[in-house]
Amino acid sequence: MTAVEERRTVDTSSVPFAMRDRLHVPRERYYDRGFYELEKQKLWTRTWQMACRLEEIPEPHDFVEYEICDQSVLVVRQRDGSVKAFHNACRHRATQLAKGCGRLGGGQLVCPFHGWRWNADGTSSFVYGDYGFEPECLRPEDLRLRECRVEVWGGCVWITMDPGAGPLRASLSPAASLLKEIGIDNWQVKWWKEVILNANWKMAQEAFMEGYHVMQTHPQLAMGMGEEFPIDTTEYLVFAGGHSSFQVKGSRPGYTSVDGLLLSGQLLADGQDAMTLERDITVLESLRTREIPDGAVAETVAATLRRHAEGAGIPWRPGMEDSPLFFGGEVFLFPNMFFLPQFGNCLSYRIRPYNDDPEWCRFEVWSLTTYPETEDRPRADLLGRFDKTDTANWGLIPRQDFGNIERQQRGLHTMGFEELRLATRWEAAISNMHVELDKRLAAS
Repeated sequence: MTAVEERRTVDTSSVPFAMRDRLHVPRERYYDRGFYELEKQKLWTRTWQMACRLEEIPEPHDFVEYEICDQSVLVVRQRDGSVKAFHNACRHRATQLAKGCGRLGGGQLVCPFHGWRWNADGTSSFVYGDYGFEPECLRPEDLRLRECRVEVWGGCVWITMDPGAGPLRASLSPAASLLKEIGIDNWQVKWWKEVILNANWKMAQEAFMEGYHVMQTHPQLAMGMGEEFPIDTTEYLVFAGGHSSFQVKGSRPGYTSVDGLLLSGQLLADGQDAMTLERDITVLESLRTREIPDGAVAETVAATLRRHAEGAGIPWRPGMEDSPLFFGGEVFLFPNMFFLPQFGNCLSYRIRPYNDDPEWCRFEVWSLTTYPETEDRPRADLLGRFDKTDTANWGLIPRQDFGNIERQQRGLHTMGFEELRLATRWEAAISNMHVELDKRLAAS
């Protein structure tokens, strides 16, 4: 969407349960079947979305299936290293050609029904019993697999099913530049898991658009401060296109001691194994024996981590420690991608509908980090789908969030509850997402 289009007032009166302002969200947007079907028609088939990470398809002929609602797309690494994406249906009688992920044997996609084959670039390579068909059924362009548009950015493959969609970079601007500044191109998968939640995809992701919930939901992160935990130290930003971010106010967070930093970092390492990792804790432990001038803790932390990375051969984007996101924060890329960076690492979420049901979602979680350039990393694989209460696979922090999300969805159906009421100061990103969604749903 261009800047001119963004400034233009959009008539959203045709959208059911439309946002009447930025303070209230009608509850039906989270469960109404008609609203969900409109999202299928005008959002998911027209927007850019992250289909996979490049580490999922590192070698030629690797493939992965991306599913969204009732659509299935195959993302395939080409011989020259480029990437193509195909609608997952045989051109003969619609059979899905592949499921999950893997590698194309002999570089061929093979229909399991009648054995028709396609090259990795989508061109037809074999039709069993071709002499039994009329020529008009076997025209090469008709047999070629139908493609989605593909762009690669930030270590990810992005696809859109809309041939008329604008360029990816313009679609993600300006929020994407914040991630570029802190080294998104260097992040790789440490682990990747998923959970199925009984909640609408929007309800699930709204939990991560604000830090307002930390005091009550994550009391361990509030360091025992309870209601005295400060909520005005975070700056919330909303952007055109439905994107948003939040970060510590000012250019540097006000760390006052190494011990305090280590304590909060250890809570993240133990509670999520993401953002702050044990590697960082080990590096920062060395600061306990150093004299650090008052007010210089953050600067010293950044310099220490940078020197360690340089010595270990870990890529370091020049100047990334000057970004407030280096010390923590969040960037949301509409419609459903989150990045929560810290110290050259990142916690990332992708949330999408599940089983074509408006009240269920598939919630994927990545722990990303930056590895030495000489380290040979394995192909990124989903470790598994784990129950929301599985203590062996989910730390305390995500378990706390998962529980609240499902309780919200149930609460929507309570008699007497009509709509969400949003804080302009803490929850503007939620309304910003909904306003953008209405613009998409109102489009012809």
